[in-house]
Amino acid sequence: MKRMILGLLGILALVTSGFAQEAITLGASVQESGPLANTGRYYRDGYNFAIQKINESGGVKVGGKPYNLALKILDNQSDVNLSVRQYVQLVSQDKINFLLGPFASDFALADSSVAEKYEVPMIQGGGASDQIFSRGYKYIFGTLPVASKYFESTIQAMQQLSPAPKTVALLYADDAFDVSVAMGTRELLSKAGFNIALDQRYSTNTSDFSAVLSRILSSPPDAVLVAGHETEVLNFVRQAKSLNFSPKMYSFTVGVPTADFRRALGADANYAFGMTTWLPSTQLKDIYFGDAAVFADAYRKQFGYEPDYHAASAVADVEAFVQAIQAAGTLDPKKVRDAIAKLNFESVYGRIQFGPAGQISLPQTAIQIQRDKIVPIYGQKGMVNKPMYPMPAWDKR
Repeated sequence: MKRMILGLLGILALVTSGFAQEAITLGASVQESGPLANTGRYYRDGYNFAIQKINESGGVKVGGKPYNLALKILDNQSDVNLSVRQYVQLVSQDKINFLLGPFASDFALADSSVAEKYEVPMIQGGGASDQIFSRGYKYIFGTLPVASKYFESTIQAMQQLSPAPKTVALLYADDAFDVSVAMGTRELLSKAGFNIALDQRYSTNTSDFSAVLSRILSSPPDAVLVAGHETEVLNFVRQAKSLNFSPKMYSFTVGVPTADFRRALGADANYAFGMTTWLPSTQLKDIYFGDAAVFADAYRKQFGYEPDYHAASAVADVEAFVQAIQAAGTLDPKKVRDAIAKLNFESVYGRIQFGPAGQISLPQTAIQIQRDKIVPIYGQKGMVNKPMYPMPAWDKR
């Protein structure tokens, strides 16, 4: 029932915004069920919320003519093959105007080929793998920063720690995003002078890290960097505790910014490092929500959970289409695509400006969970707050 209500938000906004207007339809295939649904909801809810707000503010002006936005979402059930088929359906049968993306790089990598084939622009904030943007495609745009630099701020922060870690274990899942993260992280670690004591790939969705942890325990590193999905990270932390493995620090590409992560681990979430492109700051402003703090509060009240950078990037994706459509003054996909490539505006997510390959460039802020709260540690201007370091043994907490 909840999904049904959320799916109707776009339609309800058409009614509440005043006189009936023609609609511009955005289409997306999102993980509303299956193992990726917990993150997929950020995109479903973010898209709906942005469209609701934009329609309440008068919709979109195209050559002086007002339009409302509408949204067609299909549940891909966390199945990448189904997702591709659904994007084909959205373009060829449902005749949507433009495409919003799914969650996860494997999905965006496959689904963007549909956008390219049919020459319908897709803006997505769910896939960051370098592979998505290395194929010369013209119709895919991304609002997550490049995966290969995800650990950049973390590694810069590591150099400032005292005593600085010397040896690092790099663990990563075998999907497109995490492989890209690992490729970039190796180079970043090498340039920073760290010794990679273990470079270990594991199967996506693995639940058993005992073999990996046994290898780590045979020669414990000072730091552990893990590129994986949230369920994998939760399993790693729980099993590290069960084996009493406590390095000086560990950092994860996902999970740490979310309330779900802290809720799942309780006090065991403390000391974990992560990164995020977005925090709900009053300094991030736009014309629809006011600022990111106001957005976060309104989002929490409407959907019952805290937004993170996934939700903020989803909102920015919708706002980017509005800006591009109005700049193009037409719904012609090729002209809108050209307008997207030229965008440069402020949103509640940050500055939206795509590079030549179609990917945004936003800095990651290294964060840490301290006393059950997210604390920014290292950003563009260096250390922001004092990290809790080194991490104590489990029985000393």
